[in-house]
Amino acid sequence: MSNSSAKKVAFAAFIGTTIEWYDFYIYALASVLIFGQLFFPDDNQFVQILGAFATFAVGFLSRPLGALLFGHIGDRLGRKKSLITTLVLMGCATTCVGLLPSYQQAGILSPILLVTLRILQGIAVGGEWGGAVLMTNEHAPKGLKNFFSSFAQWGSPAGNILALLVFSYIIRSPIVELINSGYWRIPFLASSILLIIGIIARITLTESPVFIKSCKKQANLKQESTPVIEVFKKSTPLLILGIGANVLSFSGIFSNTLMIGYTTIALGIENKIIVDALFWIAIVHFVVQPFIAYFSEKYSATRFLICSAILAMGSVFLLFPIIQIGTKNSFIIGISLNVICYSGFYGVIAGYLSRVFPTRIRYTGLSISYQGCAAIFGSLIPMIGAYIIYTYKTFWIPLALFYCCLALISIICIYLLNRYHYYDE
Repeated sequence: MSNSSAKKVAFAAFIGTTIEWYDFYIYALASVLIFGQLFFPDDNQFVQILGAFATFAVGFLSRPLGALLFGHIGDRLGRKKSLITTLVLMGCATTCVGLLPSYQQAGILSPILLVTLRILQGIAVGGEWGGAVLMTNEHAPKGLKNFFSSFAQWGSPAGNILALLVFSYIIRSPIVELINSGYWRIPFLASSILLIIGIIARITLTESPVFIKSCKKQANLKQESTPVIEVFKKSTPLLILGIGANVLSFSGIFSNTLMIGYTTIALGIENKIIVDALFWIAIVHFVVQPFIAYFSEKYSATRFLICSAILAMGSVFLLFPIIQIGTKNSFIIGISLNVICYSGFYGVIAGYLSRVFPTRIRYTGLSISYQGCAAIFGSLIPMIGAYIIYTYKTFWIPLALFYCCLALISIICIYLLNRYHYYDE
């Protein structure tokens, strides 16, 4: 595959995942800042916060369904068809969130509709990530597969930047004014514009050459069982280890959503200050990740991932003492240290895991391992983190140890996964 074609696919994957992650992050930010008061009873702050985080978690729980559905489509009908469908579903669901009535306007129907749309978002993301990673990886030249795969991961900080740009502007108004004026709807309605851009970027792509080659081979063989059945029958150890290896990938929730909760609840910082700080932290993540991913090609992916995870564990013990200072600059410096270490892991893990499963079940296996982790840990991390914040307030050691436990799970699973690593090249 030529470098020019690989670059085109990488750019399209980046644009698509940027839009997907923009939709994800505006929901995450709104969950912390607005949705509690907007979609739940206003007489109990704890119920508002817990309800907002619970709807956030529902999106993670629905992701495996998307992995199963779109994994089958991607492995049987093609990566491209699956990717276009997930993008349309995500964009439409996010736009509809911006049209929802509040709890005061529709009562219990309001959170029910919110949860329904959140489930659709989760299904879309469940099929998006695996397809975007595989398209870039399977088009990439040898020796640069981790680097090109990281372009799908690069959409995360880019989407975060877009979401924070919008929220840093509208959050300048009091929360009550945002709700009454309807300004909170703007970030969600803007997703419809981004959706059009994403479709244009993806519709011109060619199908994965690795997938086409695999289809030709399978045409001459006896038809295998459905991808999901084959994954669980023949690749269960890989699947379990893949789920565990991905755990640290979701620590982005820790440095983003939970940091908003920690700084505003435990430290008493205004929303605007931490949102502004997170914008510059996202810039740091956006800038350093591709360089680290390119640098990683010089080393063993297994060792690089383990070293990155260990550095991330160490950085969290610098993060909290620094942000205790309570200034915007301290937030930027402290959280950025952790994000730089984490971005090394996040940028490389996609390319590493994309070569674990055989081509004929790769979309399904990769998606289930990532989204299974999302359902388990992506939903639990914000809820456990919120509980720790409310229980221990400014005493940050339990929160830091919680992060270290997440990193340790990934380290152990990557070490074990190296023994079973499957390279279909």
